[in-house]
Amino acid sequence: MFNPDFTDVPLVWEPKEENGKQMKKLRKIIEDKYDVKFNDYREFHKWSTDNLSEFWEEFWDYLGMISSKRFHKVIDPKVPISESPKWYEGALLNYAENLLRYRDDRIALIQEGEDSECESYTFRQIYEQSKLYAAAFRKFGLKKGDIVACYMSNRKEAIFTMHAATSIGAIWTGALPLLGSDAIVNRFKQVKPRVLLTVDRFVHGGEEVNMLQKVENAVQNLPSLEKVLIVASKSDSYSKDISGIKSSCFLEEFLKLGVEEDGSVPEMQFEQVSFSHPVIISYTSGTTGLPKPIVHGSGILMSVSSSFGVTIDTDRDSVWMSVSPVGWASWSMYTTLQFLGQKIVLYEGNFYYLTPTYVWNLVDKHKISHILFPSSVVDELEKRKYLPTEKHDLSSLKYLMAGGSVVKRGSFDFMNKILPHVLFSGAYGCTEVMGCCLVTEMTLPVYKAEINASCIGTAVEIVDESGNPVIGEVGEVVLSKPIPGLALGLWGDTDGSAFREKYFSKYKGIFAMGDYGIINPLTKGWIICCRSDETLKQRGCRFGSSEIYNIVEKFPEVRNSLCVSHYNKDMDEKAVLFLKIKEGYSYSEELVNRIRKAIAGELTVRHVPDIIIETPDIPYNLNGKKMEIIVKKIINKMNFSYESIANPESLQYYCNVPALHEC
Repeated sequence: MFNPDFTDVPLVWEPKEENGKQMKKLRKIIEDKYDVKFNDYREFHKWSTDNLSEFWEEFWDYLGMISSKRFHKVIDPKVPISESPKWYEGALLNYAENLLRYRDDRIALIQEGEDSECESYTFRQIYEQSKLYAAAFRKFGLKKGDIVACYMSNRKEAIFTMHAATSIGAIWTGALPLLGSDAIVNRFKQVKPRVLLTVDRFVHGGEEVNMLQKVENAVQNLPSLEKVLIVASKSDSYSKDISGIKSSCFLEEFLKLGVEEDGSVPEMQFEQVSFSHPVIISYTSGTTGLPKPIVHGSGILMSVSSSFGVTIDTDRDSVWMSVSPVGWASWSMYTTLQFLGQKIVLYEGNFYYLTPTYVWNLVDKHKISHILFPSSVVDELEKRKYLPTEKHDLSSLKYLMAGGSVVKRGSFDFMNKILPHVLFSGAYGCTEVMGCCLVTEMTLPVYKAEINASCIGTAVEIVDESGNPVIGEVGEVVLSKPIPGLALGLWGDTDGSAFREKYFSKYKGIFAMGDYGIINPLTKGWIICCRSDETLKQRGCRFGSSEIYNIVEKFPEVRNSLCVSHYNKDMDEKAVLFLKIKEGYSYSEELVNRIRKAIAGELTVRHVPDIIIETPDIPYNLNGKKMEIIVKKIINKMNFSYESIANPESLQYYCNVPALHEC
């Protein structure tokens, strides 16, 4: 069992008086209004979760939410979280109207890419572009409740289209551009979009991705589509033959619908809808059957503002870098930062492909202050030795957080070494909350490899197998009380039964996140031990694969590794460790013995995998996360899906592993 030494956790960052301005301002408002006094953030956080109605009413006003009608009830505290209680009942508002509330001449959006020129747009220009798109959609006949889908690289047109669609009360959905056409059909056929936005091609890691062929194949199996809008990535794109794609045209041609005869464009009309009206549909990973469509409402505004705004303490001078195309939950989070008046830098392609220092060039060039990277990106920067140089001015960078999967302990040492002035921390959230649940709170100290707080207004706990809260021992991460940003449900699940079965069947009355963590009883910090599909239990010892990776991937011979469970005919569970050996080195029994010794020494003998063998490759999904669950299914002769795998050819080896035949 994971058993860290809680007494030996180095302090890596201490707050200063100027930190936490947003949280202090919000806290003062509540102290004055409710005649209470909080000695620190933890006391304030407890009040916020004990008094949900009062806190979230004040948060609405603090954010200055735009609505044509105010709510008459924040939430009914008697309705349990498992029954998806309604938030801000009676309120009428529009998601896009809130996103577009800033219309000044400050730079709001910068687009960069492997194969594109740098472009910038002010908040005013974003509004004007979105207005044109909305006018064209209204002429086309798009209406409230229709669905607009996106399947393209990380470009500005997706943002303008999302604004336009949601301004009408239509619903936005998207899928990652590196997915194949079958995977796209599996997602979109469940929600039946009327319009699809895509691009003719883009460059990723130096390779050109031809989207037109994939789109042509997908459209044939999506009969609901009435229009396919194709962004021309280059001036010569217009010469391409798109006649094979049903109901298609280039986006530029479609936008002419929005221009009146006198050359004017009608002002945007923001359809007023309820707070729980669907705004965005995202998808689960699809590793256990078809990807499930998760419905989100305007609660995204509250979730992102809570975690990325107030808890992290950002303001209008903050500059974020986004490497996430539509299809990642982080795309929706980044684009919501416009609601806070903050600048985002979109990057199309692989941002560390062009040169080893390109990511640091971007930070220097655009004075980026905040970055959220997948944990795998931090690993790659370290493995490739893509380090900043003395020529880089990185003084603008304040905070770099990693998430999506467990952050290795070694990543903290690496980031502290190359960016000693930057606060590096893990962050934890999930698609279902469209934001972070655990993130660095800027008025509290930060300890190595720990997340120091749960977000304001968010009741997160660690529970044991009986659903009882625990501290100092491994348990599952859960939400014990409602939050406005929690998903509304699953698309097509009219009675909510599938949603309740997926998220509330394990523990009564609490939302199971499916991941495991532990709370340090001394620092009160959170440690995410493993994602649910990483959990192993060998010889009665339950542990996460990330614990093994933290040790094994320090070996110079190991390029990558993957650890999963294998079951014999008696259903005895054994841990199998697959090693991908670095070029120039070789697999040997001597290496295996050193690895066994290291695991036994740093963890326990019971943690040592029974089987350690070489593999030619490790499968990843399109988010850069190791796909333990897929390999686990393959080696245990279970059904599985290829579609969410970025490198499906890697799976062939696991279909017939000789070393497992006798197990």
